[in-house]
Amino acid sequence: MMTLCLRYTKTETDALEVLNTGFYKVFKNIHRYEAARATLYTWIRTVIINSCLDFIQVKQKLPGTGELDLAIHVDISPSVIAKMSASEILQLVRQLPPATQAVFNLYAIEGYNHGEIAKIIGISEGTSKWHLSEARKKLQKMINEQPPK
Repeated sequence: MMTLCLRYTKTETDALEVLNTGFYKVFKNIHRYEAARATLYTWIRTVIINSCLDFIQVKQKLPGTGELDLAIHVDISPSVIAKMSASEILQLVRQLPPATQAVFNLYAIEGYNHGEIAKIIGISEGTSKWHLSEARKKLQKMINEQPPK
């Protein structure tokens, strides 16, 4: 779960804060867990993800942006990414603005679609697509600026 929190925060200290808050919510609301709806792991993971999103919204003021209906798709060469370690990629993702980072994590890592992301974060689908597009462009730029290995 710590790794999950690190995907959404910029520092280990913030990740620990979010993790502690998340587990506090888990223990406080364990009576709400319904085994028929999800496994305990899935339920805890959802609580932790929601804690991460709360952290981003409260601490870093998730900004709203204009409506964009189409996302610009930018491809990053798989061969370039293959040469990078997971920690290097995570460091680049952490450099994204908070809202963009949240959308990228939810879409690319957690597997949510734009409609789900819009509901979770409280933005429109178009804004979610825009943030994903921005994340891809910024990551591509950062990866291209990396010195060759």
